[in-house]
Amino acid sequence: MGIRVDWRSSCSLTGTVLKWLAVPLAVPLVLAVFDGDDPLPFVAAVVVTVAVGIVLEGLSGHRKLEQREAFLMVALTWLGVAVIGSIPFSLVGLGAPPESAFSASVDGLVNAVFESTSGLTTTGATIMSGWDFDNQSRAILLWRQVLQWLGGLGILIVAIGLLSSLMVGGAQLMETETQTRNVRKLRPHIDETARLIWGLYVGLTVLATITFYALYLAGLAPNMDLFNAVSHALTSVATAGFSPEPESVGAFAPVVQWAVMPFMILGATNFVLLYYVIQGNFRQPLESEEFRFYIGILVGFSAIVAAILWMDPAIDSGLEETIRHGLFNVVSMVTTTGYASTDFSRWSAGAAHMLFLCMFLGGMAGSTTCSIKSLRWLVTLKAFRRNLFTSIHPDAVRPLRLGDTVVDEETIRDIYAYVLLAIVIFFLLTIFVVVDAARFADPDVTEFEALSASASIFLNIGPAFGMAGPMDNYAGFPVTTRIVMIVMMWIGRIEIIPVLVLLTPAFWKS
Repeated sequence: MGIRVDWRSSCSLTGTVLKWLAVPLAVPLVLAVFDGDDPLPFVAAVVVTVAVGIVLEGLSGHRKLEQREAFLMVALTWLGVAVIGSIPFSLVGLGAPPESAFSASVDGLVNAVFESTSGLTTTGATIMSGWDFDNQSRAILLWRQVLQWLGGLGILIVAIGLLSSLMVGGAQLMETETQTRNVRKLRPHIDETARLIWGLYVGLTVLATITFYALYLAGLAPNMDLFNAVSHALTSVATAGFSPEPESVGAFAPVVQWAVMPFMILGATNFVLLYYVIQGNFRQPLESEEFRFYIGILVGFSAIVAAILWMDPAIDSGLEETIRHGLFNVVSMVTTTGYASTDFSRWSAGAAHMLFLCMFLGGMAGSTTCSIKSLRWLVTLKAFRRNLFTSIHPDAVRPLRLGDTVVDEETIRDIYAYVLLAIVIFFLLTIFVVVDAARFADPDVTEFEALSASASIFLNIGPAFGMAGPMDNYAGFPVTTRIVMIVMMWIGRIEIIPVLVLLTPAFWKS
């Protein structure tokens, strides 16, 4: 039996998207020319992405995107953009020692792909050392930020717009990538939905830029210049976490940290709810059970962490600073942004473990956030409570509801399976990290470091604890571990299912 998937169409449509990657690459290219830096890394990436895009686009096929072809295209698009996005990092030797500007070694190439994949998947885990932050050009630093902004919603929206204009299944792509059904309800045509969400995303980014730069102009944040304002706007709305500063948002005044928090929260909020708010329907978010659950998580965990910090005799901070650090880092973890206002690796075990739990939560479905997401946890908790009730009343018929909507049993089973699968993969990755590190005398990875790094990578959080803490990087892990982490970031960002589906023989032949 031959292959039943129209893989040529998937590759051809992936090529269409890759050609357009030249547009965001032009942004750091222009900055490099403006600053007098070497534009070759970006010129090379533009040439490669256009050439590869044209070659793939030329593959014959019906260019029809059904469900199978959508799964394949999602996986190929994220993989292709991550690899091509690594070209500038490889050519400047990102993560390499100062004496070697270009590193063609396996370690150097892995570092470049790691940084690019981390950016595109909005993970925010970096291999950059202090030397990189001090000596890399602004263009390279900006490309990291642009990659994360693209990974938030950019690639998805561009792909939907392109494919919808070609009448080849933009809705299928959106539902495949987001694992969300009925995206057509927002607008009658999927290209209209794409433009609407794109407008919200761009609008939030512009608003964040203006807000951050206004603090600089007002003299409240002396180092939040226009470059930093744009850089942090790109990654706060995308809930991504890269920063041009080695100390992340902790490098800025407290007022900046307070200003960044709302944009992380909004980036992890369902964009459909944001649309309703812009239309003047302020009741819609309050009527959403998921939104109330999401906000409740942020408030509850922030209060607990702040209380632990306040009672810690080793931390000598005032009330405002304690509340700010507790709230900021909980928001950053829950929304999977990965910013840090301080080195939380130095916090007590209680506060550190609370942040570790936050890694598994995530923001709302239909947002830029990663991790398991609040909607799945809400359905899981409601289903568990229903099971307790039916154990006592076995003859009772009690459908599970979210607001006025009944959640069908198939969806509940899918959510159960996803949560279980995510936890199993997390533990398997942890075991691999520990075993792989044990083969080397250095580094000596502790159990908690392995657990937090695995959760951070697979759930696309960014910083972890210990050697992968917010003020450190992942360069200390063995190269084999970093290669596996690259794959795990990719799988985690497209939410497991599209990748696992590709591994089943039935996908290709039945």
